[in-house]
Amino acid sequence: MAEKALTDEKPEVRSAAAASLGDMGARTSIPKLKDATDDPEPTVVLAAAHSLIELHDHFGYEVYYEILTGERKGSKGLVASQTAILKDPKKMAVLGVQEGISFIPYAGMGWEAVRVIRQDDSSPLRAAAVKILIQDPDPQTTKALEDALSDKHWTVRAVALEALAKRDDPSVLDVLMPYMYDEKNAVKYTAAAAVLRLSALKESRSPGRLEGRRGKPAAGGVE
Repeated sequence: MAEKALTDEKPEVRSAAAASLGDMGARTSIPKLKDATDDPEPTVVLAAAHSLIELHDHFGYEVYYEILTGERKGSKGLVASQTAILKDPKKMAVLGVQEGISFIPYAGMGWEAVRVIRQDDSSPLRAAAVKILIQDPDPQTTKALEDALSDKHWTVRAVALEALAKRDDPSVLDVLMPYMYDEKNAVKYTAAAAVLRLSALKESRSPGRLEGRRGKPAAGGVE
């Protein structure tokens, strides 16, 4: 029934159907969910992508990658081709809220974030996409997140810093450091936290540190 509802004439029904298939763990429906990412209604595309990720199919990340970069990896752009919708501030704000505003790094930033969303175009949805891409293992996504650091909206810059930190890849340290001098305090603090996290991770993985641990005498003086 849920698969049949993916072809319903009403987008809200198609969106609910796509979401329910993920909730049910319906892995046999993955091909139909992939087809649903071609839907002309972005809410349906996002629901299908979210369900694909819930079902551990990495194709779902491609939709969020496209929202962030404007192009989909390895195939033609689909979501970004909905130009009229993506440039509608109210539509994008609604989609951003639907995807969740949990990307805000600090609770005290909440009111300012609401002000941004009310006057913004697609930054809430791009920031939400960044949050989801944290778990995408593709190295190409790391590059996209690095590019997002230069976004004109502080919310996107802040969550991109958080995402890069949580991917636990110390090789991006040099890219993150300049953002400790960003004009927005929220971005500066997030950058500092990211640098601390990745620096500690780099240190823990250094050959000298590991060798020192192996050679350290155990309690009682016995190695």
